[in-house]
Amino acid sequence: MVNENLKRQFGRLICSVAAGKFMTREESKEAYRQVILNEQPELQQGAFLMAHIARGPSTEELSGAWDALDTYDTAKIRCDLSGPVCDIVGTGSDPLKTINCSTPASFIASCCGLSVAKKGARLVTGVSGASDILEVFGIDLNAPLSSAEKALHQIGLCYLPGEAFLKSGWARLIESMRFTSAFNIIGPLTRPCAETNCIVIGAYSPLVCDQLIAVLREIGMGAALAPYGMVDGMGPQLGMDEFSLSGPTRVVELRGSTVETYEITPEDFGARRVSFEEIASRENAQGNAAAIVKALREEHESPVADFFCINAAAALYASGVARSYSSGFEMARDALATGEAFQKLEALKQFQGTSQAVAKG
Repeated sequence: MVNENLKRQFGRLICSVAAGKFMTREESKEAYRQVILNEQPELQQGAFLMAHIARGPSTEELSGAWDALDTYDTAKIRCDLSGPVCDIVGTGSDPLKTINCSTPASFIASCCGLSVAKKGARLVTGVSGASDILEVFGIDLNAPLSSAEKALHQIGLCYLPGEAFLKSGWARLIESMRFTSAFNIIGPLTRPCAETNCIVIGAYSPLVCDQLIAVLREIGMGAALAPYGMVDGMGPQLGMDEFSLSGPTRVVELRGSTVETYEITPEDFGARRVSFEEIASRENAQGNAAAIVKALREEHESPVADFFCINAAAALYASGVARSYSSGFEMARDALATGEAFQKLEALKQFQGTSQAVAKG
C-alpha cells in the first residue's frame, strides 16, 4: 500500500506539472519509476500522465522517462552480428491512419542484408498495432525472448513485442489506456535489443519528431530518422508516422551528434505519388494483414507495395546499407519482386510462430 506522504508528494507533483513547472531529468525518472512500478494509485498515475502530455514534456523530462523505462521495465536480448542493427517503428497516435507499414518494411529491409530487431505493441489509438498484425500472421506474442534472439541470429530479423519485453509498466498501462501519453514518445525509443544502433521512428507530429531525435541523441543512438508524412491537399496538422507516398515527408535526421531537418518527396525515392485512399488503413487488423500479404506475395508494383518499399528504403539509408533513399528504394523493390519478403515472414514463424499460423493471402 502506498504511503500517505508519498501519495501527497506525487499529488503535488501532478499539480505543479499541470501548472507548467518542468522537472529535472532525475525528477522525471523518479516520477516515471513510480508509474512503471505501479507504486501510485491508478488515478494518480493517469492524472500525472495526462498533466505531463497536456503541458508538453521537455527533452530533459523525456530522457528521464526513458531512463526509467530502460532501467526498470525493459528486458534485453543480445546479438553478435557484424554491421548495423536497425529498428523500424512509429509512435502511433497520428491523425491519418495507414495500413501497418513498419512491419512489412522490416521484412523487406531484412531481405536486403540489414539486421532488423523490430519492436512493437498492440493498438493504442489506431486500427491495429504491429502485435495485432503479427498475431494474425501466426506469431506467438507469448514466446520467450530467447526465440527472438535466435531468429535475429539465424535470419537477421526478429519481432520484439512490448507484451514480452515490457512486463511491469508500459504493457500494463497499454491494456487500459486509450489516450496519448509520454509513453507514446518514449515507448518506441525502448531498446530491447541492446545492440540496436540505428532506427527509423515515425512520429505523430513534427514537434515529437524533434523531441525523439533530441532524446536519441542524448542516449547515444548512432543514426536515426524521424519522419512525419503529409498528404497533398490536407493541412500540415494532418499527417502520418511514416514516410508518405501521398505527399512530402518532413524528416529529422541524426548522424552521430549532427541533426538535420529537411523534406523528401515520393519522387525523391523514385516512386509514384498516389492518393491517400490507396494506403489508408483497412477496417480492422485482418483487413490490414490481408493487404500486407497481398503486397508481399503478388502485388509487387502496387501503391501499397511502394509504400512499404519507401519505408524499407529509409531504414537501408539510415543504416548505411544504401547510399541514398533512391538506391534503397531500388534495393527494396528488387527484394520484394523476388518473393523474399514473404519468405522472410515464413522464416520468422519458424522461430516465433504459434503451432497454428493463420497468415493467408
